[in-house]
Amino acid sequence: MYLQGKEPTFRNKRKQNNPYMVLVLLVFIVFFGTVLTGIAKGDVQPLFMPTPTPTRTTNSFVIEGQTHFEAGNLNAAIAAYKRAIEMDPNDPDLYVQLARIQTYSSALVTTNADQVARLQEALDSINRAKELAPNNSEVLAVRAFVLDWNSNPILVEDDVSEDLLNEAESEAVLALQIDNTNTSALAYYAEILVDQKKWNQAQQYIGQAVERNPELMDVHRIQAYTYETLGEYNLAIQEYKKAIEIMPNYTYLYIAVGRIYRHLQLYEQALDNFATAANLNEQLGIVDPIPYLAIANTYAQDGEFFAAALNVNRALEFTPASPDVYGQLGVVYHKSRNYEGAIPAFECAIEGCDAAQSCEIRDCDPDVDPMVSVEGLPLTDSTIVYYFTYGSVLSGLHREGDDKCEKAMGIFDQLRSRYADDPSIMSIVRAGEEVCTYAEMVPEATPTSEESTP
Repeated sequence: MYLQGKEPTFRNKRKQNNPYMVLVLLVFIVFFGTVLTGIAKGDVQPLFMPTPTPTRTTNSFVIEGQTHFEAGNLNAAIAAYKRAIEMDPNDPDLYVQLARIQTYSSALVTTNADQVARLQEALDSINRAKELAPNNSEVLAVRAFVLDWNSNPILVEDDVSEDLLNEAESEAVLALQIDNTNTSALAYYAEILVDQKKWNQAQQYIGQAVERNPELMDVHRIQAYTYETLGEYNLAIQEYKKAIEIMPNYTYLYIAVGRIYRHLQLYEQALDNFATAANLNEQLGIVDPIPYLAIANTYAQDGEFFAAALNVNRALEFTPASPDVYGQLGVVYHKSRNYEGAIPAFECAIEGCDAAQSCEIRDCDPDVDPMVSVEGLPLTDSTIVYYFTYGSVLSGLHREGDDKCEKAMGIFDQLRSRYADDPSIMSIVRAGEEVCTYAEMVPEATPTSEESTP
């Protein structure tokens, strides 16, 4: 049988190699070899490893600080600027902004000691800025501002105040010599001139600042402060409200407006502004007793002593260790003729008290509320009202066998040693001393609590 066509073969045909496939395999081998070597050296991270936390920039902290400041949370703003400085400790502008905010924040603390401490922090910050940029106009302008607030005669002795004020003036003048277009320097110089009682010059400089840049909060605040000092209260309120439009979350401005309304005995308007400040703090989660103390003082001035006491106690919830707030509570109790309640409050403010005593005054729950001791306040111009009121109450409520007059005479001795030349204070001291002297001579004639009026 003959078969036509291709002859059959029973030999296996060898498969031919594909050169392209070989090339691809070689590429993969080289790639994976490189990756494995990189992993071993640490140059390449394995897949599915957690990504590193991104590093924040200095500018991000600056933006955070500005945002917090505009939102009215000054403590958070300070913290953000401090973080920025940690990353860039040689940028003078960071210290300038920090010092400005620290200075403004000093108005939101309750005691003189805390104010002095915060203002010293501001001075330290701006001094560092001056070391880095001694001829920078803005640095000098803000340093003038910081020095001016540090010169508050309530916080420092008169000679220190005068020296600080003179130095502040020199810095402001130098700032304007370097850059006569610096609006901040004009405004801060005007504030210094107000504190120096140079009214006409102050009005000239703040007027120039308003013309140059009416968009700055500082400009309207200082214009308002100038009007307020001169007794132009309606104009002052208008300028404070302009400052509020620019920075609506800075509670200090509402307190300032409310203070003027209270001075004018427009109590409803005053309370509205203080309540706004309190509500802003609550929204921001800021613990600040000042609005409640302002509300309390307004109610007390209007004769609403029960409401006043409630608000002071509300302030004590925020700052249970503040002796100043206990002093203010004592004043409210005294005005409401609750003399027995005033004594422990004043005692805590002036002499200090332990945790159990402070809790009793606050009517707190020891199992829930903070148990804190209180350190007494020294005699100063800002605490003198607590001292002479405390002494008067003690002498007025003295009874045979107790030590109230002994304590009162100790208070009067302190007042006499420091304020012997002040006729108003000395008249109070002499009246209290006479009560105690009479009580020692004729103990049976000591008036009852209903008859005595400290």
